Amino acid sequence: MKVKQEIILNYYRNGSSIRKISRDLGINRKTVSRYINAYESQRKKLEATSGDTQVELIDDLVKAPRYNSQNRGKRKLNYEIVSEVKQLLKQNKQKRQQGQRKQQLKKIDIHELLKEQGYDIGYTSICNLVSELEQSHQEAFIRQSYTAGDICEFDWGEVKIDTSRGIEKYQLAVFTSGYGNYRFARLFKHQDTHSFQQAHVYFFAKINGVYQTLVYDNMKVAVKKFVGPTEKEATDGLLKLSMYYHFSYRFCNVRKGNEKGHVERSVEYIRRKAFARRDRFASLYEANEYLDSVCDSLNAKPQKEHSNKTAEMLLQEEQAYLYPVKPMFECGEDHVFKADKYSTISYKTCRYSVPDMYVGKLVNCKVYPDRIVCSDGDEPISFHARLNGLHEWSVKIEHYTRTLKKKPGALSGSLALTQIDSRLDTIYKTYYQNREKHFIELIEYVRDSSIPLKKIELAIKHLRPVKATDVTLDKIKILCERQTEQPLMARHDDDRIDKICQDQLKILTRLIPDNSNLSRELVEVI
Repeated sequence: MKVKQEIILNYYRNGSSIRKISRDLGINRKTVSRYINAYESQRKKLEATSGDTQVELIDDLVKAPRYNSQNRGKRKLNYEIVSEVKQLLKQNKQKRQQGQRKQQLKKIDIHELLKEQGYDIGYTSICNLVSELEQSHQEAFIRQSYTAGDICEFDWGEVKIDTSRGIEKYQLAVFTSGYGNYRFARLFKHQDTHSFQQAHVYFFAKINGVYQTLVYDNMKVAVKKFVGPTEKEATDGLLKLSMYYHFSYRFCNVRKGNEKGHVERSVEYIRRKAFARRDRFASLYEANEYLDSVCDSLNAKPQKEHSNKTAEMLLQEEQAYLYPVKPMFECGEDHVFKADKYSTISYKTCRYSVPDMYVGKLVNCKVYPDRIVCSDGDEPISFHARLNGLHEWSVKIEHYTRTLKKKPGALSGSLALTQIDSRLDTIYKTYYQNREKHFIELIEYVRDSSIPLKKIELAIKHLRPVKATDVTLDKIKILCERQTEQPLMARHDDDRIDKICQDQLKILTRLIPDNSNLSRELVEVI
């Protein structure tokens, strides 16, 4: 607009030629001519009209110049970028077909991937390209205001990940603080009361505090029943958590997810950031470890709306307003099972081993979302990771040593041997083939002693046997239990004492005639 103004003034008031204006302002003569011709055309129309039309012409006469960029070629959006975006959108389509609709890559994720691959392209260009290819529309969200330590929202999401048993459905528990947008998430196999309680236990332990109010929607694990058109009755599981951790709660209205839109956005955001790029894991434990690292990285990102403070920084500010956290809430479910002839107890079609001395006896079991603990009275006797499939077995070989001593031939074909620690399996196949009784003794030693398995491996390696039978339990015990390390000060003291003794012996031997051989022998003895 400034350039147009200078051109018009120089041409009409100063009488400068187009060539001179172009030279003085450093602008192409065609551009100067276009501005002057357009201005002259509009001025002639203005002189020939009156009324409302004249007002419109005056506006056109002094408005900023516009450029027609519809036919302009794109400088950075080349064929390679378009092909890559199409491929990513194709992957999104495949995920929708597999039921992983909520784990698609969004426009910001596509832009980040392209930047990582070395493409120099702007985010706006990618948004326009994706919208053009998919004809999509963005969803609108309502912004709300929160105070420190007051509100935290909870919600469930669904995630499908590929484990050793193929693609399986898992429940994603997500917490999001209102004030600082701090996010925490955990995967569970089931969306039941115990998983609901365990998620709260993990979250409160993570932030080392409790928010004043937790917000939920009308999920079954939180709402027991409706009392009237708007009132709801909380479940016993939620009431126990509220009494123990001293937080209040409130529920959203029916079909009003926007009332807790903070966490609604976080469920989608965490699921996409964590599992849109990676969805294959060896176990649920590995998936949760990965999820925890993703949440930590998200909480470490600066937030523009909070003066570039991270969620971690804002959580530190909120600590003064959080209620002190108590010892972890006990959210296991008590059961009593009878050990069968295989020395296992059964829970939801899956079997878990206990020591073989409990065959036919009643065993107390505490069932958690991720583990099962069996005990005899107050004494724990067995610990297992919770199995998530149907008719699966979790057996530990150390539970069967009493029976295997009597039936050593049953070891080689046992299910317990297939589930043994890979390091023990290697030791068995290398040194204890056809020596099952000796291997069972080693299993008992590992179970009953506090010697770590790594130290036993080093002891076996130190033996360097000529044949496998050289590896015996007695030799392993000697190497594992002997005190090989002495305090550094003690060694220094011993060296000093030895030196003093040698000096005194040298003085004494000088008093004896022909003492050269005697001195050497005494020194060797010392």
